[in-house]
Amino acid sequence: MQQRQLGRTGLRVSRLGLGTLGWGTSTDEHEARDQLTTYVAAGGTLLDTAHVYGGGASEEMVGRLVGEVVPRDEVVVATKAGFTVRRGARRYDTSRGHLLAALDLSLRRTGLDHVDLWQVHVWSDETPLEETLAALDTAVSSGRAAYVGISNYAGWQTAQAATWQRAVPGRAPLASTQVEYSLLNREVEHEVLPAARALGLGVLPYSPLGRGVLTGKYRTGIPSDSRGAESAGLVDPYLDDDSGRVVEAVLKAADGLGWSPVEVALAWVRDRPGVTAPILGARTAAQLRAALGVEECVLPTEIVDALDDVSSPREAPR
Repeated sequence: MQQRQLGRTGLRVSRLGLGTLGWGTSTDEHEARDQLTTYVAAGGTLLDTAHVYGGGASEEMVGRLVGEVVPRDEVVVATKAGFTVRRGARRYDTSRGHLLAALDLSLRRTGLDHVDLWQVHVWSDETPLEETLAALDTAVSSGRAAYVGISNYAGWQTAQAATWQRAVPGRAPLASTQVEYSLLNREVEHEVLPAARALGLGVLPYSPLGRGVLTGKYRTGIPSDSRGAESAGLVDPYLDDDSGRVVEAVLKAADGLGWSPVEVALAWVRDRPGVTAPILGARTAAQLRAALGVEECVLPTEIVDALDDVSSPREAPR
């Protein structure tokens, strides 16, 4: 698998990442081991988890499998912190104290002495940005994280954070931003991607398959064994008529090329300007193997243009 630089850093990652949102919940350890084995055999190196995934089960599973399946120095372990789930409700907290405590817990769960990429999972108006970013500086200076980034930041938030970190020598520059991005959600093209490009951040898109809708499996309803059936409202925003036209275009392109819809949708987002590595969120090793077939795929220019046209985002508000 091809490797790419993460933003303007020396960190290189495979151009497809492996997400572990379901590890420890919908994906058991046996299946997770098969996923990781399949992924590293294909040349994958970027393993993405978070403090909140599975209430900590994902990080624990990552810790048990890294070293067993792949040598520690051959994988880039990325995690995130900034919110928790209590009694079914999300609680955002990007204070310095909470973030560093979460990082220490992540290290204990994984059994690692450091993570390769540590990201602030969310923006919060309740904590001054300089305090949040000070936690990133401490994480790097103390050796707990090699690189740092952000996630789910708007364009102006991305620019403010990245500029703050570059303003004074000694601060830890931001390496990346992780955002939702797919043919069904191109809103980040208005401001986030230009900000990332201007300030040297690599872009790590999550939900590159439009929460699974771009596979075509939701065309006639929500399958009982799908992620959409497990999480109320997860796919609803992508089941309207506009999204339906995008899905049909993907299916038509796949049929004409002899590819799967997954390969078409992934190839499109993987090769967008500024993108470093889409994060794959497969539930099974079989799904992951099907997605990894995209490594050999390059969309013809005319197909890219057609998909761009049918999925074109609305004009940004003025």
